[in-house]
Amino acid sequence: MQNERSRKIIVAVAPVGREINPPSVNPLSPQDVANEVIACAQAGASMVHLHVRDSKGNQTEDISDFSKTLDLIRESSDIIIQGSTGGLSTLTLEQRCVAVNDSRVEVASLNMGSVNFGEDVYINRLPDIRYWARRMKEAGVVPELEVFEIGMIATVRNLVGEGTIKPPYYFNFCLGAHWALPADPRCLFYLTTMLNEDIVWGLVHDSMNDLSLLATAMGMGATMLRVGFEDSVYFAPGKFAKTNKELVERLVSLIYQVGFEVAEPDEARKLLGLS
Repeated sequence: MQNERSRKIIVAVAPVGREINPPSVNPLSPQDVANEVIACAQAGASMVHLHVRDSKGNQTEDISDFSKTLDLIRESSDIIIQGSTGGLSTLTLEQRCVAVNDSRVEVASLNMGSVNFGEDVYINRLPDIRYWARRMKEAGVVPELEVFEIGMIATVRNLVGEGTIKPPYYFNFCLGAHWALPADPRCLFYLTTMLNEDIVWGLVHDSMNDLSLLATAMGMGATMLRVGFEDSVYFAPGKFAKTNKELVERLVSLIYQVGFEVAEPDEARKLLGLS
C-alpha cells in the first residue's frame, strides 16, 4: 500500500455500455469511443477498459474497429489501454482474447472463475483461465485479476503457486453483478482481509447508483477505481451522466476532496508494475 501522505489513485473508465438509454450517449463507433476516452483522459482517467466490439457494440473476434479506436486514442493520449477477455458471448477462447494481439494493450482482464450473471452463467473454467494467462504472458500483457466471489482468491493462490500467473499482476474486485457478490462494504472488507497488505487492488461497482462504495474502497486502500457506462450511467440515485467524462470528473473531484491525488498514466504504470 502507498504511503498515506502521497496516495495516488488510478481512475479507470469503461466507456461502452450494454443498454444505455438517452440522454446518456453510448459511444460505439471507433471515433466516438476514442473521443470519449480522450475526454476522460483529459479529465483525469489514466486507464481505459475496452472490449473488442463491432459497430453495433457486440463483441467480436474482428479486431479492426478496436485497433482503429486505439489509433485515434494514441493521436492525443498516452492513457493505459486495457483489453478484455470477458463478457457473456459465444466466442471461442482465442476470440475472447484477441485484444492482446494489439501491441498497444498493456493490461487485460483475467476472470478468476465462473459466476452467476442474472439468469445466465459467466463461464471461466480453470483450463480457460490458464489459456488466457499464457496468451497474456506471451504478449507481455499484465493481468488484472477479476474477482467476483471470495473463492476466486483461492483460485488466484493456486494459479500463482503452479506458476500460471506470475508478477506483475493486481486484483480487481467486481461487486454488484446480479446474483454474484453484492456491492456491500462488508463484502469488500471480507475480500481485503484475504490479501497481503502490499497487494495492489481496485474496485468495479457494477450497476452503481452512487459513489459511496468507491469512496469506501478508497478509504480502505484501493489503488484503482473504475467508472463508465459499462458499469452504470448513475452517480447518485436518479441522477445520470450524459457522457463518461461526467462520471470521471465526479470521481476525480471525490478523490481530491478526500485528500488524495489522481495518478497520471506514467504514475499508474509504476503503481501497476507495467514496463
